[in-house]
Parts: sequence; C-alpha cells; structure tokens
Amino acid sequence: MSSKNYDIKDLKAQAYQHRIDILETLAVAGSGHPGGSLSAVEIFLALYGVVMNHRPAEPKWDGRDRVIVSKGHVTPVVYVTLANFGYFPKEELKTFRKFGSRLQGHVTLKTPGVEFNTGSLGHGLSYANGVAMAAKLKGKDFKTYCIMGDGEIQEGSVWEAAMSAAHFKLDNVCAIVDFNKVQENGLVSDIKGLEPLVDKWKTFGWNVINIDGNDIEQVINAFEEFKATTGKPTVVIANTLKGKGVPFMELKSAWHGKAPNKEQLAEALKVLY
Repeated sequence: MSSKNYDIKDLKAQAYQHRIDILETLAVAGSGHPGGSLSAVEIFLALYGVVMNHRPAEPKWDGRDRVIVSKGHVTPVVYVTLANFGYFPKEELKTFRKFGSRLQGHVTLKTPGVEFNTGSLGHGLSYANGVAMAAKLKGKDFKTYCIMGDGEIQEGSVWEAAMSAAHFKLDNVCAIVDFNKVQENGLVSDIKGLEPLVDKWKTFGWNVINIDGNDIEQVINAFEEFKATTGKPTVVIANTLKGKGVPFMELKSAWHGKAPNKEQLAEALKVLY
C-alpha cells in the first residue's frame, strides 16, 4: 500500500470528473485525442494525486519528481490533470489547440508542469534515462516517470533506451505503458503485435509490474513497488481500455484524433461511467 493517505472513493470521483473535463475540453476545441486520454486518467491521477512529490505553485522546484509524457498527443488528459492540481486555471482549458494558447496539441515546455516537448513519439524513454542519470550524478533522489503508448513501443528507439536503462541500473526511472490495445490505424495486435510483452521487458532486465491500469489502487501500489525496487528500472504495463468510460468510443481507432461534436458530447456525458 502507499505510504501516503488517500481515499479510493474520492479518487474515483476525481477520475470521473477528469473524464468529463477531457470530453468538454475536446468538444470546445473541435479536435484532439479522446481515446488515449480517457484510458490514461487513472495513471495521471495516481501520479499527481498520491504518488509524486511536486509543487504546482513551483513547477520548476528542483526536488520535484518528473513526468515525461512520451505519448505526447494525449494532451487532454495531461492538461486536465495539471489544471485540476493547480498548475494553471481550469478556465484556460477552453483555449486548448487555439492559436497562441499555451495548451497545444502536443505537450510543450510552454505549459507549466510539462517537462519535455513531444512531437514525434518514441523518444521519451531516452530522455527519461538522461534525467534519471543526471539525478544519480548529482546525488538527487527524485523519480522520473515516462508514460508511453503501446503503438509507440513498436519503435526501435524505445528498446535501445530500455537496454540502456537496465545497463546503467536506473532504478529511479519508471516506464509506464498505456496498453490500451488500439493505435491510430487499428488494433496493435494487427499492426505489429507486442506479445509476449511482459517477457520482453523482463528479458531486457527490467522489473515488470503487470496491472489493470484503470484500477487506481493497483496503479498506486505499482508505483509504490517501483519506489521500493533497487538495482534495476521498473516498467508498469497498465492494461487499460481505449476510450474508457464512454462505450461508443471504447476500443475504436476511429476516435484517434477525433473530438466529439455537441450531440456526441451530450451522449458521452449521459453514458459516462
């Protein structure tokens, strides 16, 4: 269990509200990525609500834990989480993807609380390794979390980084795979299968934690296990549901990059669970 006190009922209520905020943010913008944002709500909420050391009023505080959003197109869940934890006013969510806004379609350093510019995917884990190595060289004890998509880890650069993290015994880096089984053009298993995913990461020398990534208590406990693990990096394979909470979006690649219109938003809020 986590060393920090938390209320599961309250966290579930927050997750529900975050999904509402994500859908409303997307609808106002008229574009964005609902599926991978909805699937990752519990991951972000566990990090910012329970697990991480961070100070929203001091986003560059030196002792903060770092979150590297490698699957950087899921900005709705990133921005909703940051807004709800006080990094910027929630009202600013209405500017999502608008010209001149700090809240663009991929995460950038213009946004308070963002650590890494993400355009092309597949580079976040390498960057996270660098941050983790720097922490060790400087004698810092902060943790680095890298959130990746399952389609993203089809890229060879991810596995080069995985090999490096194990070689350098980066036990202060935690990779999280949002394993929602769907990527832009279809099912991950049809495009380039990842299984046996647990065995792959183990073979690369990682501590592997395989969980239900939409069960927030499992997510929190996985991160606590990571913090207690020494001598090797940790990967959390978070089995999630693409479009979680909105049945007509779930497991549908058609919702990659498609925002709900006014009628679809009303229907989504009606069936949201």
